[in-house]
Amino acid sequence: MENTKTDEIKSTGRRTKKKRKKSRKMPLTGRLKLNGGKTDTLLVLFVTMLVIFGIIMVFSSSYYYSISRYGTPYHFFIRQICWVMAGGVAFAFTSCIDYHKYYKWAPWLALVGVVLLVLLFTPLGHEINNAKRWIGVGPVTIMPGELAKIFAILFTAWFLSDRPERIREMLTGILPVAGLGGLYAVLIFKQPNLSTAITVVLIVGFMMIVAGLQKRWICTAFGLGCAALLGFVTFMKGSYQYGRYTTFLDPFADPKGDGYQVVQALLAIGTGGLSGVGLGKSVQKSLYLPEPQNDFILAIIGEELGLIGIMLLMLLYCAFAWRGIHIALHAKDQFGMLLASGIVLMVIIQVVLNVAVVTSSMPATGINLPFISYGGNGIIMFMLCTGVLVNISRQNSASEQVVEERAE
Repeated sequence: MENTKTDEIKSTGRRTKKKRKKSRKMPLTGRLKLNGGKTDTLLVLFVTMLVIFGIIMVFSSSYYYSISRYGTPYHFFIRQICWVMAGGVAFAFTSCIDYHKYYKWAPWLALVGVVLLVLLFTPLGHEINNAKRWIGVGPVTIMPGELAKIFAILFTAWFLSDRPERIREMLTGILPVAGLGGLYAVLIFKQPNLSTAITVVLIVGFMMIVAGLQKRWICTAFGLGCAALLGFVTFMKGSYQYGRYTTFLDPFADPKGDGYQVVQALLAIGTGGLSGVGLGKSVQKSLYLPEPQNDFILAIIGEELGLIGIMLLMLLYCAFAWRGIHIALHAKDQFGMLLASGIVLMVIIQVVLNVAVVTSSMPATGINLPFISYGGNGIIMFMLCTGVLVNISRQNSASEQVVEERAE
């Protein structure tokens, strides 16, 4: 009898150990699912709608310019489709890569950004329309200014998530981040490209606010910005650059010179009115507005689809921002939160600046409309960043699944 009881106790103990071993494996199974979380389908849907709308508007806006320059109306249309397909590949690639892998590369990529911006002022830099914004190696050209925005986001997210308390330290926290953003801005401004320089500064600044920047430093930065603007007005007054950057205050004062492009854009928006003249029926794209498929494509949208079309487009951007903010708020770590915040900030800031340029609310310098304007660098960059957002959202949902499994 005693031997039978002993055997039962041993067998029960073995079963208990087996159960314990199985329970220890559960978290491992959960970890393996981290890359298989749910995709934010709404985000993907909104970006798809933006990209498709962009293809349509690039074709419509570039129709006459494409015929005039290349003898076919489909030149920019076909190339834009190719760029979107390349962007789709970039999206698929980054959506499957664990965003934590960017963490260790962030400081080195920030240095690469500086090197690329400096290379613009060497023989490798290509000058188009009195601006050096492209580096050309054979048939391939890249825009370091576009890459600098991504590198600035990665560096800021890495630096402020490595030690979150850094945001309260001036010398070891705020200055390094502000210094990189300032260096990027100066090198981009020298191209010249004022809009992109402002974009980089605003991205870094708002990311620092998201990370917990104190109000006194925000007020200090605002004061320094106002002082810099006052200094520019004081010391540059009367110069060619001053006249160029202040044309937006009254573009009709020089409608055939520096104010020409903005005047044509305002005429297009004014002609469109509330409902527009109809898709494909723009007059300003008929060789009046220079290269309408690029930075001033919003003017053609306003002319053909009216204020209603522009407002619907802005609603799509708001929907993108809503999903991006949702992903940032539910990120499982500080790095993911700041990375998602930086990507959303980049898109929204660029939309606001593009609208400001087209409506003559700021100097007319080159800045494209995200997902809409023609151009390979911009489309690929925004699609690539959307893929990163999707990966963050997948890991957020996967970590929630692990928590639920552990609770059960």
